Amino acid sequence: MIDLLYFDSDIAVCVKPAGVFSEGDGKNCMPYLLSLELKERGIDASVFVVHRLDRETEGLTVFALNEASAAALSLSFQNGDAVKIYHALCVGVIEKDADVLCDLLFYDRGRGKSFVVDRERKGVRKASLEYSVLRRFADRTLISVRLHTGRTHQIRVQFASRGHALCGDRRYGAPSEYGNKLCLCAVSLSFTHPRTKERMSFEIENPYK
Repeated sequence: MIDLLYFDSDIAVCVKPAGVFSEGDGKNCMPYLLSLELKERGIDASVFVVHRLDRETEGLTVFALNEASAAALSLSFQNGDAVKIYHALCVGVIEKDADVLCDLLFYDRGRGKSFVVDRERKGVRKASLEYSVLRRFADRTLISVRLHTGRTHQIRVQFASRGHALCGDRRYGAPSEYGNKLCLCAVSLSFTHPRTKERMSFEIENPYK
């Protein structure tokens, strides 16, 4: 079952497991699983997706439980009011303690991958993030990441293109000795409640100590 951290008549905040889709109607999709969990708690509501995590990514997500809340939360994510912080474990030692990474990304739907490209053209979008190093190990680095843009596989491809693929991310070139489970987790989430306008913040423990 889903780890449900908070819910009311407007929203539900939960932890998405790795391997589960953020959207869709199937039994391996968050709306279906969250609906089951809410029914167990006496809430029979529609579930609206307002932001997404990659299937392989785990961590905090918020869902709307009515159309008005869905519209308000979607706008919150679009205009930057909602903030997600990720922790990631990268291959190799990242030397800079903190930096801003800016790239042009192209998502190839046929291959299911994003690529860093050197010029703007149709389908290419600007991508930006900021990171800080939390801890360095002998052959890997734990980082905290805040996205400025929300492109497909953005964190994964931006670090992989610099020789620091996320551990377990075989799609973007992480060596097999770093495992097969993507080490990327949304550990912090803050947003404005769509009805009460209260600022809400949630955190979960970093899983990559």
